[in-house]
Amino acid sequence: MKRWIFAVSLAGFLILTGCSRSANEESLPVSETPETEPEQGGTSGIKVIEGAGANRDRTVSIRIVDEDNPALPGRVPTKVRGIYISGMMAGSTDALMRILDSAAGTEINTVVIDLKDDEGRITCQLDTPVAAEIGASRPYIKDMEDLISSLKERGLYVIARVVAFRDPYLAEKKPEWSLHLADGSLYRDRLGMAWVDPYRREVWDYLVEVGTAAKELGFDEVQFDYIRFCTEGSVQEVVYDKDVTKGRSKTDAITEFVKYAYENLASQGLFVSADVFGTIIGSDIDARTVGQIYTDMAKHLDYICPMIYPSHYNDGNFGIEHPDLKPYETVYAALLQSRSELERAAGEANKESVRATVRPWLQDFTASYLDEGSYMPYGAKEVAEQIRAVTDAGYDEWMLWSAANRYHFDGVPKAVDEGQEHE
Repeated sequence: MKRWIFAVSLAGFLILTGCSRSANEESLPVSETPETEPEQGGTSGIKVIEGAGANRDRTVSIRIVDEDNPALPGRVPTKVRGIYISGMMAGSTDALMRILDSAAGTEINTVVIDLKDDEGRITCQLDTPVAAEIGASRPYIKDMEDLISSLKERGLYVIARVVAFRDPYLAEKKPEWSLHLADGSLYRDRLGMAWVDPYRREVWDYLVEVGTAAKELGFDEVQFDYIRFCTEGSVQEVVYDKDVTKGRSKTDAITEFVKYAYENLASQGLFVSADVFGTIIGSDIDARTVGQIYTDMAKHLDYICPMIYPSHYNDGNFGIEHPDLKPYETVYAALLQSRSELERAAGEANKESVRATVRPWLQDFTASYLDEGSYMPYGAKEVAEQIRAVTDAGYDEWMLWSAANRYHFDGVPKAVDEGQEHE
């Protein structure tokens, strides 16, 4: 894959390459080792959200949101230091326990598990209305509630990863909710995957349905991924239904969905987070290409999770010749930029306060798809440098991404006994 010179906008890079979460690394084979509703009150700021998602008995919930109090009752925040676990890996008990045993004694206190994966499949049996109608379940995990219980016995915070708008399974089963070309056929990306339409409320409701199920299964948090528009050049051929878009921009649609999902899920006691491209921070072009405005999304989330993998940045970003070769410098610069953008937004008059805590994704994979000389093998040293950059930038939460679930725990700080100071 060619890397584009610094003068080329990264938006163009995304459109031309369809840059994914961790580019080609995402397609690596996964290791095969192998409640009672609150009563409505009259307090100012209380908002009733209709149609907050269907429960298991197929009734529709009405949730109550206290807009004046982001720290909703029943939600106790955790300072997350986490790892991603695929649905397939989570379903292989022995393999998962080996990973967790390897992480024991480190600061790792969180697992992010696929609940709705990159193919749009639910990784456990889920009988909520839309999931049941389309047969979305592919139950790698035979008993999700039991798994979550066992993870919590280990003292782990458990996050449900829910892939949002790249959902080829839903797109095939509900073509009326999907992106189309002028001839009426489904739009497909370079991998042949169809996407659902981020403007459609039906899709939003399905995602809230899955998020509501996450709460019932015992997850502490829902984290949305692919909460964006497709970035490939071919997406310009998509014809949107004007009766659905209603004059809204891509950024309008994504921000409105984030707000809608937060209002419906946070009121149930869940924390809500979203993954975003790190490159949208400070770049209007990149933000509008994917539909993600960093500061606007941060107003409606508990956590915003920029993917600041050094390999995602073009040569020359932050004045660094090859960002992948400088993990500390790249992550540190990205987080300073994040802080600057959020502080600017919070300081502007007549703007909502920024709600979200920044919790970045860090790189624990080798970006061998880059040009020779512009990448290097990533191991414990590179992981440690990125974590040190997070701390030096004034942040204290992070997550490691490896699509293959192979982690370098030697690079993760050792856990400190309660009451002791951090070294």
